[in-house]
Amino acid sequence: MTPDAGFSRRWEMLAFTCVGAFMAPLDGSITSVALPVIGQRLGLSFEGALWVQASYLLTMAVLLIPLGRLADQRGRLNFYLAGIALFTMGSIGAALSVGGASIILARVIQGSGGALLTSTSSALVIAVFPASERGRAMGINVMSVYAGLSLGPPLGGFLVDSLSWHWIFLINIPIGIAVLLWGRRLRKVTPETRTEGRVDMPGAILLGLAMITLLLPLTLHAKWGLTSAPALALFVLSAISFVAFVLGERSASEPLIDIKLLRYNPQFAFGNVAALLNYMALYAVALLTSVWLQLVQGLSATHAGWLMLGQPVVQSLLSPVAGRLSDHIGARALTAFGMTMTALGMSLLAYFGRGAALGAIVASLAVVGVGMASFSAPNSSSVMGSVERRQLGLAGAILGTIRVTGMALSVAILGGLAASHLGDGGWQALLKYGPGGPGAKAFIWGYRTAMLTGAGFAVIGTIVCLVKQKK
Repeated sequence: MTPDAGFSRRWEMLAFTCVGAFMAPLDGSITSVALPVIGQRLGLSFEGALWVQASYLLTMAVLLIPLGRLADQRGRLNFYLAGIALFTMGSIGAALSVGGASIILARVIQGSGGALLTSTSSALVIAVFPASERGRAMGINVMSVYAGLSLGPPLGGFLVDSLSWHWIFLINIPIGIAVLLWGRRLRKVTPETRTEGRVDMPGAILLGLAMITLLLPLTLHAKWGLTSAPALALFVLSAISFVAFVLGERSASEPLIDIKLLRYNPQFAFGNVAALLNYMALYAVALLTSVWLQLVQGLSATHAGWLMLGQPVVQSLLSPVAGRLSDHIGARALTAFGMTMTALGMSLLAYFGRGAALGAIVASLAVVGVGMASFSAPNSSSVMGSVERRQLGLAGAILGTIRVTGMALSVAILGGLAASHLGDGGWQALLKYGPGGPGAKAFIWGYRTAMLTGAGFAVIGTIVCLVKQKK
């Protein structure tokens, strides 16, 4: 059966895949609110707390393309179900963690499951829907992502305050079991299409090594310094790995990434650069603002979670509007406007002190949400519209990897900057003494530096959007 012939249970398949599209972003946003409590209960340093989030994102970034290729060859539905199983196992491990090493390992397992879910969810939808219904179906699938982002902060705050931090992971277990049982039944009646070929494992290893050795010193730069011997050694190893990856991909018979797309398609290349800068700028906003609201402003996790809804709610409401508008006026103006609004919102957040009005904080987060909504759908449409139909799967995987890489870099760079003023033991003092303690003022300065740096990334992104995006 060809995809355009339709599939009698395609709407059930859409609902089924929306669960995975919802779970992966939910687990990122729900953890950001709980991170101060997790750090305190498990005795984590600030860098260790950041790696609870960064390990999840980094694992997804490294595995998304190779696992997507394997899923194309061996059955997407089977790999989707494997993703649910891994995600559920990682959730159990995270909930039972007693220290930093165990929870980071559990988050790596979760990230592996998240990579499988992210790489197969949209592909499963495209495979069973005819062209006439595909846009509508993908719109619903994308809205599931935004629903996960929106629900995470208030749900995480409620679970932390009412039960314990363990429940932000335990809540995934019954959902995972139900989806596995559902998928087992659906698999019996779902046609699977498989492709020939193999995965470029040397390329996958080199790309993973380049990313890990880049992110590690960036995350720990407040402790190591960017010019320390370990940091410089890792930066050199990252550069060597990346150069080897590019050279290997140019000569590989079945490359992991088609380098020609980046070399000879400026709209595709610059659209991906813009996406990288966008996510580098804003992904850490939720994580660091949650810490700031709870440990500097003295709010509960529940209260902080509700305040942080300003960004994802606006983003969810305006993204479909921006997507439709880009069909009429193009991506260039909208993406540049989105980057500018992101820079403005982050600049406003940077200059709030300990006694900042809560309404002003929500309004600033909403400005960031306007920026993200204005940028995301038009940029994705521009990137995907710049390639031939046969390259859509590869283009989507590259764009997804760029996004997750930007998220991981955001946590590493902006998170490291936020910690730069705390000094040794400053994070523990902040957790212990809270708003009136010695670490609060230091974190305000670190948060300010991080927000202004993110705004700088967004300004550079504005220029990239204006230079090469089509009108």
